[in-house]
This record gives sequence, C-alpha cells and structure tokens, in this order.
Amino acid sequence: MKFLILNGSPKGEYSITLHTAMFLEKKFPGHEYEVLHVGKKIRAFEKDFSDAKKAIERAQAIIFAYPVYTFIATGQLHRFIELMKASGIDLSGKIATQITTSKHFYDITAHNYIQENCQDMGMRFVRGLSADMEDLTTEKGRLEAESYFKRLVFSIENSIFEPNRLMKSQNTLKKAEPSKNAEKTIGGRVAIVADLKEDDEILESMINRLQSRLPVASSVYNIRKINIMGGCLGCFRCAAGGKCVYTDGFDRFLREEIETADAIVYAFSISDHSMGARFKMFDDRRFCNGHRPVTEGTPIAFIVNGDVSCEPNLSMILEARSQVGGNALSGIADSASDVNAQIDAVADSIGFMIENHYTEPQNFYGVGGMKIFRDLIFQMRGLMRADHRYYKSHGKYDFPQKNRGTIIKMQLVGMLMNNKKIQAKMGNRLNEGMVAPYKKVLENLKESEESGGGTEGKR
Repeated sequence: MKFLILNGSPKGEYSITLHTAMFLEKKFPGHEYEVLHVGKKIRAFEKDFSDAKKAIERAQAIIFAYPVYTFIATGQLHRFIELMKASGIDLSGKIATQITTSKHFYDITAHNYIQENCQDMGMRFVRGLSADMEDLTTEKGRLEAESYFKRLVFSIENSIFEPNRLMKSQNTLKKAEPSKNAEKTIGGRVAIVADLKEDDEILESMINRLQSRLPVASSVYNIRKINIMGGCLGCFRCAAGGKCVYTDGFDRFLREEIETADAIVYAFSISDHSMGARFKMFDDRRFCNGHRPVTEGTPIAFIVNGDVSCEPNLSMILEARSQVGGNALSGIADSASDVNAQIDAVADSIGFMIENHYTEPQNFYGVGGMKIFRDLIFQMRGLMRADHRYYKSHGKYDFPQKNRGTIIKMQLVGMLMNNKKIQAKMGNRLNEGMVAPYKKVLENLKESEESGGGTEGKR
C-alpha cells in the first residue's frame, strides 16, 4: 500500500502524533509512506496546492494524523480539508483513516469530524486510533498502535469500512425577517462573535434580528475582520502567564471585549460539518486561557446558518463546549425551520439569564470533560502554572478520594448489607436513611415559609 500521512500538527516534525505514525512505519516496512506537514505549512499550501494534490493522488490510503484541539482537529487541518475540497481532486474510492493523540477530551467528536469530511469526498473510511499523548512510551500503547495498523490492513484487504451516516437536509434555509427594536430594559452587554462573510445574507439577517430582539445592548465582532496572524502553534508559551507568543493582540482583544460580556453569542454558517476553519482558528487561539473556564457563569447561545438537526456531531460539540465552560446554554437557533421564532426565543432566554444570574448544573458533557482537565492540570501543574492557580483557587481539584466521610459511611453500609441477618431486619430503613437529608431540606423550607422567611415573604 502507498500511505500518505497528513500531519495536521502545527509542530511539524516535533509532533507527538507524527511519532506514532513513524513508529508504525518502522514496524510495518512492507508499505510505502509519505508525509505532508500540512499543519506547519498551511500558508504555503494556501498559496500553491499543487504538490499536495499530487501527493494525495499518488496515495492509495490517507492517514490523518493530528492532535485534538478544542473538540476537533487543529485549525490548520480544518483549513487543509477546505483546500482539499476546493481543489477538485477525485478521491472517490480512496481509503482514509486517522491517528490522534490527546488526553481523550472529546476525541470522539474529532474523529467524527474527520470521518464525516472524508465520506463527503467519497472516501472509504476505516476506524482510527485514539491514543493518549503518552501511549507510545508504554508497552501497552505500542501494542495497541500495532493492533490498530494490523486491523487497518485487514479492513482494507477485506473491504470492511465504516458506514456512511451523513444526513442531507430537506429543509430550505431561510433569512430572518426584520423586527422592531425591543426596549433595552436589562443592563449589561452581549458579545456576538460572528464568522460573517460579505455574501452571507442569511446569517447577517439572523444577527440583525437577534440584535433587534435582545432586551440588552449588544456588539458584533466579525472574526473575518479581526487580525488573527495564525492558528495556535501548540507551543505552550502561554502556559505560565497566559500570554500568547503571537503579537497580533488577539489575547488582549479576547479578554477585554469578549470575556467581559454578560452573555456571548456565536454566529456562524455550517461549513464542513463544523463552525468552519476561521472559527476553528479563533477557538484554538483561545488556548491563551489554557484549560481555564474563564467565562464560567456567562450564558452563551448559537446562531447557525444551516440545518443543525442534520449535524449530530456538531450539535454535541455546541452543547459540550457550553457545559465544559460552565455556561448556561440559552439556545441554538438555525435557519432551517421557524428561524424567527428560534431567534426570538434565544433573545428572550439571554435576557432572562442575565437578569436572573441563571446557572445550571453540568451534565455528563461538562462533568466528564472537567474531570479530564482536572487530572491533567494537577499532573502538569509545574508547566501549566496559570491553569493550576485557577483550578486551585476555584476549587476545581474536587478529587473524590478527599471525601473521606462518604467513603467511610459507604464502607459501613456495605458491611451491614453483606450480613444477611441484618439485611433481613433492615426492611426499608436503607431507603429511609438515603432520603433523610433531602426530607430535612423540605422540612427546613416549610419552617422558613411558615415563619415568613420564604421566597414569597421576601417579596
């Protein structure tokens, strides 16, 4: 087989992910391998795609190798996929797969994104390898990498490929209708971060209606017009003090204009099953904040030109990013159906959340994501000092083993439940004991209301 490795890391030959691919090249020397450093050389490929096109045409199988950045692939690889699609290359029938390294923070959405785009281009897809950053240094990780490659070859030889589950929208995308300006009765400011192209009339109409309907002042920041010199380099120069190595002032703009807002709305048109390469560059550059949820408690919403119902992976990303960030999701409005009603609902929800300082508990997306970050930062606190200071001061190090009282209590209950005689005598006492603290809450509420100290009394 002729394999082409598309190295999506901006670090080029210093990529951890690339070293996994190089390991496989040495373990399986019976194949031909070629590497394109698409992440590091994306500017060059934007100017001249001809060499990349020739390399892709030579290959029988393409391996997308990249680190997971912010739920998906790197912004540079996003851009390369745009160039692949725009080049007119006939990829139908070619084989594609992927190798990623990460701490498994939403590697699933990254893998889905690559598979969706490969299948867009008519490629046959083989399930990829999602490795931990340190897996190659362990015997277990090396064995798993070898097993992956053996399975890859077996799948190719036996035509075993992932099913194509892409959904095509049957809805016509509609512009939002103009609306009368709502009275700005709520103090504060909403930042609308938009990837707004000049000819994107639908998205522009949606943003205009949202601004009109919001009961709070708002500002639009078009990232097409903001100076962003390039995507995140993964250099970790910002790890200690939060200062980005780029000198374009993006980190200052982010902290002074966006993160100070009382609510944030992200507006974009669906492109290649994501928010698009420009938005991905914006997202990746937000790593100057490290893994710190600096907008925790700030409501967010999404205004989308496209049919979100046909993009389950993107829908997961939108909800997950709000959950991990500790942001109450004020809604997702798209242009596929009831566009006016959806936008109005988002505007009303944002107003309610700002006025009432609304917060909500995290679901699995948020809790699971933050536990991965918590463990990562604690282990790497010597390098990620800004993250460590934030996690320590905000109580993010909520390691379960510190809750010794619950552990001891459960050990005692377990011992009792192991004794059949005691278990027979307990009857319903275990359930009664479990709900006792919650009954106490209700009793205290009742007592407070009777004494005039309840919510109604305070009004």
